[in-house]
This record gives sequence, C-alpha cells and structure tokens, in this order.
Amino acid sequence: MAKLVPLANVEPDLIEQLLDRAFGPERLARTAYRMREGTHWLEALSFAALDEDDFLVGTIQVWPIALSDPQGRPHPMLMIGPVAVLPEHQGEGFGKALMLATLEAVGPDAQLPQVMIGDPDYYGRFFGFTAEHTSGWHCPGPNDPARLLMRCANPAVLPAEGMLGPWSTD
Repeated sequence: MAKLVPLANVEPDLIEQLLDRAFGPERLARTAYRMREGTHWLEALSFAALDEDDFLVGTIQVWPIALSDPQGRPHPMLMIGPVAVLPEHQGEGFGKALMLATLEAVGPDAQLPQVMIGDPDYYGRFFGFTAEHTSGWHCPGPNDPARLLMRCANPAVLPAEGMLGPWSTD
C-alpha cells in the first residue's frame, strides 16, 4: 500500500507537476489558492504518498489560514488541501491514507479548527468534516458553500460570520 513520507522530502517541481496532473494548470486560479496566498504549507502536517516503486502518486498540504470576524479579529485555522492523487491512482486508497496521516499529525485534541474545500459526503463520513457551521463564512473568490467544510471540537467558539484568508502573524 502507500508509503508516506514528509512532503518536505519531495522536490518542489515534482509536487507542482503532480498538482497539475491532478487538478490541471488552471488550479492556481481557484479560491483555495487565494485563501492561503503568501503563506507556506506546514511541513510537520504535510505528506507525500509513494507507490510500491517509490514513485510519487499523491500529496497533501496543510496551510495556516484565519477567519477574520466582522470586527477584523483573526481566528487561526488549518486549511487541509489540496489532497491530490494522480488520476491513474485515484480510488486506490492513497488520498485516504494521506488524510489519515495528516489528521493523526494534527492530533485528536487539535487546538485549531481544520477547514477544507471538498466533497461533504466523503469528508464528513470518513473524517468528521461538515458545512454545518460555515454558511456565514466567505472566501476570496467563488465557492460552493456546501463544499466549505470544517472540523472542530467546539464550533460554538468560532464566529458565525467572517472572511477566510491567509493567517499572518505580522
């Protein structure tokens, strides 16, 4: 099955080639890229999947983002994604293995909510993500509110409204 390694061990050009194959070169215009613009993925939480021949077949990245409430206060979060698997290897369990590795690294008692854009049925059933508390959140670009998902031990502490964007500690 999948051999997982830290994403930092993979050449950046190989990561970009995999992302282009999984999502197409137009991926850079997607809302998710705007949400994390100017930040770098978190090395301790990001992984690569290798096949039985040690070829790169999948990646997952986690990014620092924040939800800015109506008063402008940032609420730090982790953005999971993209979860990318080469088209010819989709359905083989690589994506699920990457998600499980990242969520294990985040830990069961994560202090920061995790956000992603994805299929609510899949990510809800297997990983506990939901769009239940994100309907008042906005993104810097077009998005389907049903696909803006969140996972948090206590969502009541988060603002009901706000704008998602890069988490800057400046």
